[in-house]
Amino acid sequence: MLKTNQNCNIGFVGLGVMGKNLALNLADHGYRVAGFDLDTHKIQDVLNTEAAERPDSSKQARIVGCASMKEMLSNLIKPRVIVVLVPAGHPVDAVCNSLIKAGLEADDIVVDCGNSQWTDTIRREAEYKEKFKFFGTAVSGGEVGARFGPSLMPGGDADSWKYLQPMWEAVAAKVDKDGKPIISNTPGKPVTEGEPCTAYLGPNGAGHYVKMVHNGIEYADMQLICEAYHLLRSLLGYEPEEIGKLFEKWNQGVLNSYLVEISADILQQYDHKTGAPLVDMILDSAGQKGTGRWTSISATQMGVPAGIISESVYARALSTLTGERELAASKLTAEVESGEIEAEAVEKAIEEALYCAKICAYAQGFQLLRAAQKEYSWAFNFSDIAKIWRGGCIIRASFLQKIADAFDENHELENLLLSDYFADAMANKQAGLRKAVVLAAQSGIPTPSFFSALAYFDGYRSEVLPANLLQAQRDYFGAHTYERVDAEVGQKFHTFWQEEGRPERKA
Repeated sequence: MLKTNQNCNIGFVGLGVMGKNLALNLADHGYRVAGFDLDTHKIQDVLNTEAAERPDSSKQARIVGCASMKEMLSNLIKPRVIVVLVPAGHPVDAVCNSLIKAGLEADDIVVDCGNSQWTDTIRREAEYKEKFKFFGTAVSGGEVGARFGPSLMPGGDADSWKYLQPMWEAVAAKVDKDGKPIISNTPGKPVTEGEPCTAYLGPNGAGHYVKMVHNGIEYADMQLICEAYHLLRSLLGYEPEEIGKLFEKWNQGVLNSYLVEISADILQQYDHKTGAPLVDMILDSAGQKGTGRWTSISATQMGVPAGIISESVYARALSTLTGERELAASKLTAEVESGEIEAEAVEKAIEEALYCAKICAYAQGFQLLRAAQKEYSWAFNFSDIAKIWRGGCIIRASFLQKIADAFDENHELENLLLSDYFADAMANKQAGLRKAVVLAAQSGIPTPSFFSALAYFDGYRSEVLPANLLQAQRDYFGAHTYERVDAEVGQKFHTFWQEEGRPERKA
């Protein structure tokens, strides 16, 4: 194992896929890294990769492998910064306690870069504050993002951010003045210009909460693209490659995004074994790691309407019932309407539906963030959040610049749908969403997130909803009271429904 007396800027505990690539990213930007992992093969792997990628002009190793946490700490400049990249939950606490035993001090900073639940981050910051400074930074972008520029969502002690900011801004993804990602996937030649996709989001769990909402939107975005694919295939009989080429076309317009781009690529791939479209050889049972579910649960707990995100979670759950669905397919039938379908018009409707539903999904995500900042005493800059997501992360899309612009124009904007840009977009394209939903219903094609998006839009724009009857029902069976339209806000009323009977209507 390599030992050195030279100082390192940052330490790593956990050199798996994400840890290795983020460490190499930091090395590319001139930072020296001390790394430790219980699996010595992972340490050797990152050292071998660093040696192979090391610039010819540099004779000094940029990553130091350490045999123990104590050795790693001894290589770090004070205050010591240690990134922890281990599975969320108990392993994070286990590492923290091991670092304390290894000699961690009160001014040292431990950064959890895993997919931790925000409530755990809040707890840990309070629990460890006498021992060291605990800081959360959520990372989005997967393996490639970690290596060449992720979206970083930091939250924790503001003083700690002063030490982390130069490093995080160096390694984060960059965008140009128009908000377009600047990409370099060449080791040793990092992007050094442009606006970094990171910004301080607030104390304790703020960063991990923002990442959770990011993942909830990601669930919705992916499901909506899948529903568009399903409609194109079922209504028009298009083959995957044909849909892939159409997605490529859509990706040149307002739907430009990483997820549409990779979907286009996926649909044009063929299976080497069978010669069939590769997507057709993949089992239609979707997995999930829980962050989308966390988003749905958090929205429900705070009473925020995030139906598109929730329906995307439920769609994955339904997809796993493969055996039941096979049985149901043989027993349950749908009465469907058929008629002449004009392909070009349907293509346009589905494209517009995808864009409108995407707007609504992001509106729900930011609505949830607005509620969370009140719940947890955070103070989000929503424009900054949109900007962080423009590059490096999975939901990066060109229209995030429009979201940032909307919040820059009105810092108190309550909902994206109320901004002029997105209100106009919905006015101009909602006909496509309505047509797609009607066609799906008439044809028996499940598109739960499209349906939910339209219901959310129509519900949000409705001055009057049938909740008056619902409140009467609650008061009838549970004496929950209600408010009246002709009384002061907050004043409660109760009717003894069965005792009072049905009084005659006043003239």
